[in-house]
Amino acid sequence: MNHKVYNWQLKRHMEYKYPEARPQKQAAWIFDTNKCIACQTCTMACKNAWTSGKGQEHMWWNNVETKPWGFYPLGWDVRLLEMMGTQSWDGDKYTGKTIFEHPESGEEVLGWAPEVEDWLSPNIGEDEVSEPVQQGQYIKMPHQPWMAYLQRICNHCTYPGCLAACTRKSIYKRDDGIVLIDQDRCRGYQECNRGCPYKKSIFRQFTGKSEKCISCYPAAEQGNQTQCTVNCIGRIRMFGFKSPWDKPREDNPIDYLVHFKKIALPLYPQFGTEPNVYYIPPINVPDGFNKQLFGPGSKNAVEMYKKAYEDKKLIGILMLMGAAEQIPFTFKVEGDINNGYCIGYTENGQEIARVPLKEPIIIRKEHDQERDVHRISIS
Repeated sequence: MNHKVYNWQLKRHMEYKYPEARPQKQAAWIFDTNKCIACQTCTMACKNAWTSGKGQEHMWWNNVETKPWGFYPLGWDVRLLEMMGTQSWDGDKYTGKTIFEHPESGEEVLGWAPEVEDWLSPNIGEDEVSEPVQQGQYIKMPHQPWMAYLQRICNHCTYPGCLAACTRKSIYKRDDGIVLIDQDRCRGYQECNRGCPYKKSIFRQFTGKSEKCISCYPAAEQGNQTQCTVNCIGRIRMFGFKSPWDKPREDNPIDYLVHFKKIALPLYPQFGTEPNVYYIPPINVPDGFNKQLFGPGSKNAVEMYKKAYEDKKLIGILMLMGAAEQIPFTFKVEGDINNGYCIGYTENGQEIARVPLKEPIIIRKEHDQERDVHRISIS
C-alpha cells in the first residue's frame, strides 16, 4: 500500500511506498556547473577513497559527464525519460507522473536494469558538442553548438527509488538524511540498481552485493565536507545540511541558495525522489534543455547567476564554496561588494573561512627593475 507524501520540489503530494519521514537536517550538496572544467579530480578522489578494491573497477560513485551526449551508465536518463512519457508542468507544479506513480505491473518503481556493457564507457561523449560546428558560427549565449558538464553522485534522496525498490529492506536513510546499504542484509537482487533513476546504486559481482556513495559519513560526522567537495580544483562544490523545506534558515548557505534564492535546483525533479544534490544550471545551454534537467525554475536561476554581483550574500556563498575543509553551517557577509567578506562558521560558531566578495586585482609593472626582468603577464 502506497502512502501520500508531500514533495516540495513538485509542489504537490505524490505516492510513495513508505510514510513521509523528513529529517530535520538533510545532507545536501550544491554544484555550480558553470565553474566545472571536467578535470575529474573529484572522480579520482572518490575512486581512491572508496572504490579501489577488487571488483570495483566499474564503480564510479562520482563522475562528471558531458551533456548532451555523455551518460554513465549508458543512457541512464534518456531511457527512463522515454519510459515515463510526457512530463508536464503547470507553472512550478508538476502535473505528470513520477516513477512511483506509474510503475509496470508487479514493480514498486518504474525503472530499468543496465547491462554489463552499459558500465564499460564512463567517459563516453566527453567534450562532444550538441551538433557539428558550421562555417561562420561564433560564440554567443546560449552557445551554438553547446555542451555542459554535469557532476553526478548519489542524491541521497528524501524519497529514494533504491529504498522503495529493495525487497530485502537493506537500504535505509539515517537521521542526517544519508542513504546507506546494509551490506549484511543485501543479497544482491539488484532491485535498487533498477529502481534508482540516477543509477548510482551499483552491483559488485565480486561480493554479490550492491554499493553506493556513503556521503563520506566518517568525515561528515566530524563536521568535514566530502572527498569530492574538498578535492575540487574549481571550487564548484559545497556540502552541508539543508533545513526542512518549510523551515529554511537564511544564515544557512545551502538553504539560502536552494530555498531563498532558488538558484540551486534538483536534477530531474520530475522523477519524484526529491533529490538533495542541487545544481546551479549552466548559463550557456538552451532554456529547454535546462528545464528538462532542472525544472521550470532553471531560466530564472540562469538570469540570477548572471547578476550574482547584485546580491552580496549570493556572491559571498559562491566565493565561499571550496574555501574550507569543514562544513559551513552558517555564514555572514560584512562590508560592501568591493571591500566586503563572506565568513563561514562551524556548527559551534567557529570561523573557518573568510573570503573576499571581490577578488583583488594586482597590476605589476611590466619591467621589474629589481630583478631586471620583463613580465609577459602583469595581472
